[in-house]
Amino acid sequence: MQRCALKAAARLMAAGVTIYRPETCVIDADVEVAAGTVIEPFVQLLGTTRVGGKCLVRSFTVIENCTLGNNVLVRQSCVLTDSTVGDGAKIGPFSHLRPESEIGEDAHVGNFVETKKAKLGKGAKANHLTYLGDADVGEASNIGAGVITCNYDGVNKHRTQIGKGAFVGSDSTLVAPVSVGEGAYVGAGSCITRDVPAGSLAVSRSPQIIKEGWAETRRARQKKKE
Repeated sequence: MQRCALKAAARLMAAGVTIYRPETCVIDADVEVAAGTVIEPFVQLLGTTRVGGKCLVRSFTVIENCTLGNNVLVRQSCVLTDSTVGDGAKIGPFSHLRPESEIGEDAHVGNFVETKKAKLGKGAKANHLTYLGDADVGEASNIGAGVITCNYDGVNKHRTQIGKGAFVGSDSTLVAPVSVGEGAYVGAGSCITRDVPAGSLAVSRSPQIIKEGWAETRRARQKKKE
């Protein structure tokens, strides 16, 4: 297998691909990579993967049966399976694209973000600690840290629709089936169970309660018990 991988690496390098430390990489025979792309050490390119020109695939990434456009950046330690990535997109580090993910041009899928049957439009961003399953995310939308699309009700999967230019605040949960309209805002920490109209703000939080002096009283009670 290692001999076959080195043969594939040699074929790609002869065609203008830069592969650092090719002996550390696993590259299947059917993989195609366009000229000008750089492959760092310890990368696996598997199955029928197609990588465009002038991409950078950084170390410890595994890409299987995927199609990547031109000028794509895949940062360290990503796993991509049966997915497509558009021109100029940025993935990772530590991103997981599960099957049938479609990442649009210039979109960002950042650290510890997982997608599954998700479509991100051009320029959409999900940069931190997010799960997007069975979701359509419109162009130029921003998905905050810790956002979850709750796609599974225990029996069936349901889709979440997020319109163009929407903003979903951090630590929000979107309970599918549900939609967030174009240009709408979801306040951080919200649990959204009803459709959000275009251009509106949805907030779902319990009121914050502050009890001044509570901590001192509690400590005093604990000392009495001791």
